[in-house]
Amino acid sequence: MEEYKFRGKSIEELKKMSNEELVKLANADFRRAMKRGFSPEEKLFLMNMKKKAAKSKTIKTHMREMFILPDFVGLTIHVHNGKEFIPIEIKPSMIFHRLGEFALTTKQVKHGSPGMKATRSSGFVPIK
Repeated sequence: MEEYKFRGKSIEELKKMSNEELVKLANADFRRAMKRGFSPEEKLFLMNMKKKAAKSKTIKTHMREMFILPDFVGLTIHVHNGKEFIPIEIKPSMIFHRLGEFALTTKQVKHGSPGMKATRSSGFVPIK
């Protein structure tokens, strides 16, 4: 299997880069967010994440807007979707996306056939 590269850089190279160097490689959304800097909650999450990752404990968070950094690759982070915590295994292709993109908040709607499991408006089916 071929090693994943992001704009010509391997994951190990990305992990060694500073935030200023990462900003030059990332998309516009990440660049704007990094220009503002991390919020106090994001700083706390990063600090706790490093501690828990070293102990291999479960990492749970409500920080859906947090960007996935190269340091997160290989971890499993449980992200809250509004009802429960969804486990997300961080893969290299997820870098510079937000955590909330991978923990969906709504389920796909599956409509039944008319009659059984139907809404009131579609409950009547004319006989031909």
